[in-house]
Amino acid sequence: MRVFSDPAQVEHAPTRELHNGGWMDYAEVPARLTSVLDACGPGEPARDFGIEPILAAHDPAYVAFLRDAYRQWRAAGREGDAMGYVFPIVARRKLELERIDAKIGAYSTDASTPIAAGTWDAAYGAAQSALTGMDAVLTGDRAAFALCRPPGHHAGADYMGGYCYLNNAAIAARAAQARGAGRVAILDVDYHHGNGTQDIFYEDGEVLFASIHADPKTDFPFYWGHADERGAGAGEGATLNLPLPQGTEWSGYAPALEKALATVRAHGPDLLVISYGADTFAGDPISQFRLHRDDYTAMAGMIAALGVPTLIVMEGGYAVDALGSNVAAFLAGWG
Repeated sequence: MRVFSDPAQVEHAPTRELHNGGWMDYAEVPARLTSVLDACGPGEPARDFGIEPILAAHDPAYVAFLRDAYRQWRAAGREGDAMGYVFPIVARRKLELERIDAKIGAYSTDASTPIAAGTWDAAYGAAQSALTGMDAVLTGDRAAFALCRPPGHHAGADYMGGYCYLNNAAIAARAAQARGAGRVAILDVDYHHGNGTQDIFYEDGEVLFASIHADPKTDFPFYWGHADERGAGAGEGATLNLPLPQGTEWSGYAPALEKALATVRAHGPDLLVISYGADTFAGDPISQFRLHRDDYTAMAGMIAALGVPTLIVMEGGYAVDALGSNVAAFLAGWG
């Protein structure tokens, strides 16, 4: 399978995050990218499809903020990474804010997603990796893997969070729609719910969003991903959430995957996008499922059996030493 990435993706390197009431080293490290490349080979460089496909999924004002936030942070006399400390809890208003602290809060959902010197270039490169993989699939490849870092599925149209800045899966899906893929399915198999992806497509009946994830009653992102979230308007019924308890092993995961795949099959997609997170691994330091390496090959085999052209987009996975082997095991499931 062809693998696409961009060298700028290693330049995103925040130093710390606020987690469970204290500071910890930033978990989404550049070594995640190199671990996968070491296991899967150097792959191919992403092509640059420009800013327009990004703006098809994200609010222009938010994108402009991302591009300029670190410069504004430094111009304000701040050191270190840009990070918010005040967040609106009422309905978010479109305000003309001036201070960078206010802008970060308005465009953030947490204090675990700092903006560092290389963040914009890395996020832009990750989006281009997804677009390059999408192009490969639409022009004849059975499947392609976009090694995206930073990940994207927690980023909404106008907010960042959960280590995510641009929603790579959503950007690729919107670009595929623009190129004639009438119906798209996004299957999210990361440990955490892809709240940003769900938000972007919640009222779009042409894009199915199905997610298998840790129950948000106990796990991030808490406020999205509950089973009663089914879509709205034209998208009613095109969202499927399958939350599972902490400690879930393959024996409990596989039936949920079968249900999700049946829903994908019924949707009849022209393109399938997989938001693949290896943080379902038993050894992941910040997650609580109990999948093992061989389970990823079985998971991929079940998905591949759909016979739908598939773009795989990298999301989470924080057991860095095992990450490359876990990704390689998943890709091996395509045969």
